[in-house]
Amino acid sequence: MFRGSIVAIVTPFKNNKVDEKKLRDLVEFHIKSGTSGIVPCGTTGESATLSFEEHDRVIEISIEQAKKRIQIIAGTGSNSTEEAVMLTKHAAKVGADASLQVSPYYNKPTQKGLYEHFKAISECANIPMMLYNIAGRTAVNIEPETIARLARDCKNIIAVKEASGSIDQMSRIKQLCPANFELLAGDDALTLAVLSIGGTGVVSVVANIAPSDVAQMVAEFENGNLDNARKLHYKLMPLIKAVFIETNPIPVKTAMGLMKMCEPDLRLPMCEMYPENLEKLKKALREYGLLRTPGA
Repeated sequence: MFRGSIVAIVTPFKNNKVDEKKLRDLVEFHIKSGTSGIVPCGTTGESATLSFEEHDRVIEISIEQAKKRIQIIAGTGSNSTEEAVMLTKHAAKVGADASLQVSPYYNKPTQKGLYEHFKAISECANIPMMLYNIAGRTAVNIEPETIARLARDCKNIIAVKEASGSIDQMSRIKQLCPANFELLAGDDALTLAVLSIGGTGVVSVVANIAPSDVAQMVAEFENGNLDNARKLHYKLMPLIKAVFIETNPIPVKTAMGLMKMCEPDLRLPMCEMYPENLEKLKKALREYGLLRTPGA
């Protein structure tokens, strides 16, 4: 179900409110750029600082604007199972194609707790689910054995976005899970490596600003054009490094502000970049051809 370049889209703000018009513009931009799917309200979408009302509205707008032309995989995870159930039910009701479920952060549950958490969410709505494993932000790793158990026991848990950074762990997931269980890269720098071990795509941050190249890299790999895929991988690497020079989504949203794609507004505790890192980001954008004025 999940293939190609899926963008973890930013939530544009203006005067500290969701900029609904700009969000619609960004959805259109990705449809025209070859993006396969959109994840609203993920980490890059600053879901942690959205109110429930904003969270629901961002998902609704994304679905309304997409008009089934592109997959909408709604970020509806939480460290509260009850809240995740509530958000997931809403996403299913308004027509999301799937949901993205991050492992519960701060609580630091056991593997049994993780299993029960995701199982409860899977049972609340008839909607496909993609797990999201990112221990660097949540303090807990979803072990391959737990993912495999969920894949076997819950028919609508069909994929995982893997941001552990461990190719060894991702290989274990491919070995243990059913053949049709999908593995997607959760780190832009590892997209090509994940594809090489049987992954089907990436949930990308850098695709916010370079969607066509990310989509083409995956397509070139799938079509057997490995040299072309590698060239795009190495072309993208300096840009990927720049958009992770500080905590995501600070750099990518700053880049989008510089590129006039949306306001660079962030919500605290996300804040503006350090001046020295901002200069490095600008340099990377200029060298990639995304920022053309040297003084910008």
